[in-house]
Amino acid sequence: MNSALFGAQPTVEKPDCAKWMLDDPRLNFAISARGNKAGLDHLGIQVENNAELGEVGSRLAQADLSDTPQKGAACSYAKSDKYWTIDAQGVAWESLHTLESVPVYGADTGTQAGERKAACCASAAR
Repeated sequence: MNSALFGAQPTVEKPDCAKWMLDDPRLNFAISARGNKAGLDHLGIQVENNAELGEVGSRLAQADLSDTPQKGAACSYAKSDKYWTIDAQGVAWESLHTLESVPVYGADTGTQAGERKAACCASAAR
């Protein structure tokens, strides 16, 4: 799955391990104190524009990975267009193009900063 998601083969590939050393796409991850438990909330692939986001969406579709698109989602202090997918271990992956920052953590969900509720970002994937 990750080869399809990244558009690249692993740098190291063993029967029990795969490792990617990517310059492009940029990867990010979110640590959150929201949701059921604090810690890793989701992983992300950050793209520079909507054309690149469309390429990621196409790779997900070609690999038969389900994806959930979101346009103009305002959460986690940013407004973004994105695709969500869940990997085999249940980790949410967000492919996104950030459009602008927003002043409220969960503008789309009513989740305000300081409240311990579901993380607004991962809700689309789960």
